[in-house]
Amino acid sequence: MTINQQQNEIIEEFADIDDWMDRYAYIIDLGNALPPIDEKYRTPEYLIEGCQSRAWLHAALTPDGKIEFTADSDAIIVKGIISMLVKVLSGHTPDEIMDSDLYFIDRIGLSEHLSPTRSNGLAALVKQMKLYAVAYKAKIDSSK
Repeated sequence: MTINQQQNEIIEEFADIDDWMDRYAYIIDLGNALPPIDEKYRTPEYLIEGCQSRAWLHAALTPDGKIEFTADSDAIIVKGIISMLVKVLSGHTPDEIMDSDLYFIDRIGLSEHLSPTRSNGLAALVKQMKLYAVAYKAKIDSSK
């Protein structure tokens, strides 16, 4: 499934939920379903700078040249947002991740319902995911 197909799937999931309290509950459910990050990645090295709450992100390059993300947060809403980003970006190549336009955040109305500090944290998380893609692309290119 492409990044845009994943985003469209999330947009469709939210389309039937009108009330924002119900949307928050759904985001929390998504976070609760997020596989736990390995404890060895719950360290300052993997902490996302700029997040109001604590959020950790780890990326690994698979043998077929795709990036798999694992992440976690100590805040339930943040964990839900992270789970959507992981769902959309995991399993894609560095180029696909670098070129992605994450429009689902606006389309589900999330950006207008986040506090400024949460918006900053979301931006920091997306930036870090794209930086991992840049780093892994450089690693792939240098090994050719």
